[in-house]
Amino acid sequence: MRLDVAPNSNEPIDNRQAIALQQELENLIGRVESANLAVLADAANVGETISEEKQFSRDLNTPQSVKEQPTQLASTKLGALAISKDQALAQARLIAKNLPQLIAQKNYALARQQWLAAKTSLWQQFPVDRKLAQPEIRAVWLDRGTIVRAGSKAGLAQIFDRLAQAGINTVFFETVNAGYTIYPSQVAKEQNPLIRGWNPLEEAVKLAHERDMELHAWVWTFAAGNQRHNEILNLNPNYPGPVLAAHPDWANYDNLGNMIPVGQSKPFFDPANPEVRQYLLKLYEEIVTKYKVDGLQLDYIRYPFQDPSAGRTYGYGKAARAQFQQLTGVDPVNISPSQADLWQKWTKFRTEQVDSFVAQVSQQLRQKQPNLILSVAVFPMPELERIQKIQQNWETWARRGDVDLIVPMTYALDTSRFQRLAQPWIASKQLGATLLVPGIRLLSLPTIGAFDQLQLVRDLPVSGYALFAAENFSNDLQKIFSSTQGRIQSTTSEPIPHRQPFQTAAIRYTALQREWKFVFQNDQRQRSSQKLSDFNNQAEVLRSALNQLAASPSASKLVVARASLSRFQSQFRVLMSQEIKSNSYQVKVWENRLVTIERLLRYGERRVQLRSL
Repeated sequence: MRLDVAPNSNEPIDNRQAIALQQELENLIGRVESANLAVLADAANVGETISEEKQFSRDLNTPQSVKEQPTQLASTKLGALAISKDQALAQARLIAKNLPQLIAQKNYALARQQWLAAKTSLWQQFPVDRKLAQPEIRAVWLDRGTIVRAGSKAGLAQIFDRLAQAGINTVFFETVNAGYTIYPSQVAKEQNPLIRGWNPLEEAVKLAHERDMELHAWVWTFAAGNQRHNEILNLNPNYPGPVLAAHPDWANYDNLGNMIPVGQSKPFFDPANPEVRQYLLKLYEEIVTKYKVDGLQLDYIRYPFQDPSAGRTYGYGKAARAQFQQLTGVDPVNISPSQADLWQKWTKFRTEQVDSFVAQVSQQLRQKQPNLILSVAVFPMPELERIQKIQQNWETWARRGDVDLIVPMTYALDTSRFQRLAQPWIASKQLGATLLVPGIRLLSLPTIGAFDQLQLVRDLPVSGYALFAAENFSNDLQKIFSSTQGRIQSTTSEPIPHRQPFQTAAIRYTALQREWKFVFQNDQRQRSSQKLSDFNNQAEVLRSALNQLAASPSASKLVVARASLSRFQSQFRVLMSQEIKSNSYQVKVWENRLVTIERLLRYGERRVQLRSL
């Protein structure tokens, strides 16, 4: 269900929708309070003169700060109410509480209007003028169109300047697209004809590294061409791309013999073809050895979309058919989903072609570049459905340790849907030590709506986000990012989780301690001095263990840090019993951040065990 609420609609709201509306408003209240707490705790730590929370709140809501900026950025026609943060939160709580009654009275239009007014008012209370982000993966996909429009090193430098100022630390740079490379290759057939006389990949690596950013080459894996790209180049719409044009035997086909499935726009390689695999591996080896890229991202690491129940299936390349027939004695074009056992074997065969190629890429490229970060852009569909429709079983790649980052394309125009798409994978126990980095699509997303999705990510147990794409990275978003996560003058650079997981864990935990300290100091409720002392002692033991691990990683220090974290997590809810009653959302956020630290330690162990440990 999407929460795209029309303000004057009097359409009935059913119970499920009513619960969703109420829940989303309560969650938004939590996100606003969580973001403001991060700012307040950080300010108190650095000794800002305004130490009282109420005074700080008033300062945050002066016309020069939060009040004006989000008013301009929030995309709603209801208009903005110039009220303080405390007033906005109180009003939103009242509206959330009264929503069920309005809906029960069938006053649907008023319920929608009040819900939107509360959302608008709350969006204005995000502290968008102060640094609030902890070390995290802040990635953006830098798309071919934006690279082409840059036109030169100078144009590309302007893009990297903007991204660096906005605190972006990881760039997925579109390097192989529609069968073309963005750089002059000794392996690929043709550099993209839209690039004339320069090497964007070579320049991008330099520009990124000069700005303390990572550059990961983003490649189309099995998608070999693109009808939309053909249109830009004034080519025949059915041109399969330069590689398939030279090697037609490498093509894949649907069950009707089409290279491009009906209703889609891209021809695909046959992953079962050993020559295809050899070509792609040689191409990726060129990228990671000739250029000092920090990572490689596999996109289109799948088959095209299919619907077996409707008779639309894919994967009938020459090599795949021959291999499957050798295995089973049956040509796969002659079987159908109604033949359950054979169809399951055919689906498993295709899925294993993708699985084995990911393993091959990981093994061969890490031999060439041991520090390479391998990521995959994947669909956040349920596992069984995904395997049937696109043969993409990325849980397997994660569990085996083939990839460092799973980047699910959790694209949504409202925060609640984004959460529903991302939550199953964030909660999953099937990803081993691999880090999950949810994708946020900026197209048609209001600026403050994008910021809201970021804040949700920061309240969940993940280590960062990826923005799609640079072409939609607006000036308004740039301003907010520069203020809230941008570069600050410092002698030390901020660690990136996938590169320095132990340092990231220690810094993020220190920020958690600041928040607890701030809450305890500013809360008027009586607490048992013994309980508070126990909490602070246990928290300090964990801080010390994490700091020692970050300073000089070793197997023994990792064991101590994990044991300290586990003990602290098991007692956390007891230690936070009073806070749970008054602010269960914030306690859950703190628990999530402890889980993030746990995952960083697990990832760090896998990442460095062959070297430092």
